[in-house]
Amino acid sequence: MAEAETPRLRGLAPVFSAQARLLVLGSFPSEASLRTQQYYGHPRNHFWPLLVALWGQGLLALPYEQRIAVAKARGLAIWDVYASCEREGSLDSAIRAAAPNDLAGLARQLPQLQAIAHNGGESARNMKITQALGLPVYRLPSTSPANASWSFERKRSAWHEVFARHGLLRPHEQEAVTNTQGREPN
Repeated sequence: MAEAETPRLRGLAPVFSAQARLLVLGSFPSEASLRTQQYYGHPRNHFWPLLVALWGQGLLALPYEQRIAVAKARGLAIWDVYASCEREGSLDSAIRAAAPNDLAGLARQLPQLQAIAHNGGESARNMKITQALGLPVYRLPSTSPANASWSFERKRSAWHEVFARHGLLRPHEQEAVTNTQGREPN
């Protein structure tokens, strides 16, 4: 009996505006994100709670489209390095036969883009591609619930540094922000 073929999965469209100063690249959407068609859709992913902690806004209470509007207004663009892949489950280690997104094409649409940040190790494997775009490139700790080796506070600190460096924080947010909505659950 032949093994069932793993279906080819398609990623999400990029989230951006012409005012984007920082592009955050994940690897490929999780099963939860694909199901909801929302970036960082897994309820335990730290992406949205980190933005709450950095910006001091109650993003988690907002509908997804309003969260995206806030991110775009703040100069944040979101996408993934892979356009499609084969994968069972949500782990990056299960990604097979990945096809890249046109990162250079997106960068050409972002005249104010200052930097690119890779959200986690699998995304960062593509740093040679993003470094060729001639912008600063960062490897940030993954916001995935699978990245348990970094505490929420350590992640927040690393993300804060990059957001501050590229103007995604307002002056009063430049200092470390502690917000109970963005803190790691007890």
